[in-house]
Amino acid sequence: MNPLDLLRDDLEVVDLAQPLEVGMPASPTHPAFEFALRQRHGDVVRADGMTGSHEVMVLGGHVGTHMDALSHVAVDGLLHGGVPVNGAVEAGRYRTHGIDRVPPLLRRGVLVDVPRSRGVARLAPGEPVRVADLLAAPEPRPGDVVLVRTGWAQLWGDPQAYLGGTDGVPGVDADAARWLAARGVGAVGADTIALEHIPAGGGLSALPVHRILLAEAGINLIEVMALEALSESLAARATGEFLFVGAPLNVRGATGAPIRPLAVIR
Repeated sequence: MNPLDLLRDDLEVVDLAQPLEVGMPASPTHPAFEFALRQRHGDVVRADGMTGSHEVMVLGGHVGTHMDALSHVAVDGLLHGGVPVNGAVEAGRYRTHGIDRVPPLLRRGVLVDVPRSRGVARLAPGEPVRVADLLAAPEPRPGDVVLVRTGWAQLWGDPQAYLGGTDGVPGVDADAARWLAARGVGAVGADTIALEHIPAGGGLSALPVHRILLAEAGINLIEVMALEALSESLAARATGEFLFVGAPLNVRGATGAPIRPLAVIR
């Protein structure tokens, strides 16, 4: 079979990653993204007139559009599956449950488009996404990648608003997380900084959805996604399903890493 036969004129590919840029929203608990040119054109000139330019980038594993590894969260000193934290780290990195253990994902994707189903532009600060919202989308199957749109990506250009501050951030609540876990989904993503419901005044002091999905169910999370274009494309086709394609950077023993997910729509 010729692989090019899989390409069709009616396929659309939608980028689900936010751009990495200095000053973009980043959780206050993680290092911000930094970028600087290390060498500019003209700094070094070869005899034939050719020049090169390159940069230095510094970022935390949980900055920008990224995936959480199972080593990101522990409960009472235990990672998912009862693995003791004390024995999981070797030479400064996780020898188990790291992001390098996540295979490339080529899965059925399901969009839970909460603002569209509720008839609003975006959810209010601190608004929970409940089981009823999940029921309004196509039924997820085991292994699916479920993406939850809150409309919060509309605030990407305003880091203070995007992070929520004292007003909170919309997101998946604990009951919705248990519902997804019970269906054996492969990964859950969202367009907010932490994926889960952050109530007004709550901050990041409690993250029950991270506990349910990562520590208990062993389901990876994808945060800080760009889901606005996907919402428009799927709505135009009257569907909530697509092909999800994505793989986190293969950083050995990391608790998370950038990912550039794609949606392929027919």
